[in-house]
Amino acid sequence: MAGTDHSLAEDWQGPTPAFVLVEPQMGENIGAAARAMWNFGLDRMRIVNPRDGWPNPKAQAMASGAARVLDQVQVVDTTAEALVDMNYVFATTARDRDLTKTVMTPERAMAHARELIGQGQKVGVLFGPERAGLANDDIVRANAIISVPVNPAFASLNLAQCVLLTAYEWRRQGTEVPAEVTEMGKARFAQNIEIQKLLEHLEGRLDDVGFFWPDEKRDSMQANLRNMFSRLPLTDADVRTFHGILKALGEKRLKS
Repeated sequence: MAGTDHSLAEDWQGPTPAFVLVEPQMGENIGAAARAMWNFGLDRMRIVNPRDGWPNPKAQAMASGAARVLDQVQVVDTTAEALVDMNYVFATTARDRDLTKTVMTPERAMAHARELIGQGQKVGVLFGPERAGLANDDIVRANAIISVPVNPAFASLNLAQCVLLTAYEWRRQGTEVPAEVTEMGKARFAQNIEIQKLLEHLEGRLDDVGFFWPDEKRDSMQANLRNMFSRLPLTDADVRTFHGILKALGEKRLKS
């Protein structure tokens, strides 16, 4: 999705969870994960034993615009090293591991992460390698599991996709974003008096062509017309456009 404006770069304040990529196999996926993290204001990435070593030019190229994440990435040899300072750890997995663990949706997990971080705790999220996901030896280190409600017949998520979903929920939990807004541009919503004048204009034109017939149905037809317009979120520009249409149709009729 386009729309990046680097002049609007936000200074992301406050602690955030660390996203730990365990033995990632492809540099491209590391870069895509970094980009997904920074899309939602996360920049604390740790990498455990990357297959192709580090630094990785393919990761740098794929992270286009999110170099900040990779510039300060921590690379370690083991999962234990990556989690050494963590108070609470989530593990992402789509498979049933026959382990007694609390399982959360990404939404609930990131809400809980915010609660914990607000209490001064350090939180990490584990993401497994592309081929098979996290091993049980890694999952047993986690306090809880994050499970995405995906299609059970095709449950495997790409590494960067899983990072994106989790990062999105982190960002959403801390940002008040209205579910729906109307972009007005240079317009404004029409005032009641403007709509009433438009209806008078419209009814006048309809009178000219005998629309309100038979006469005993005139009141109900006008009521239906006004009710229809009352349901429309008209702007002042819409009203002017309708007036122009009615005027043009009237002039055309006179010339006929």
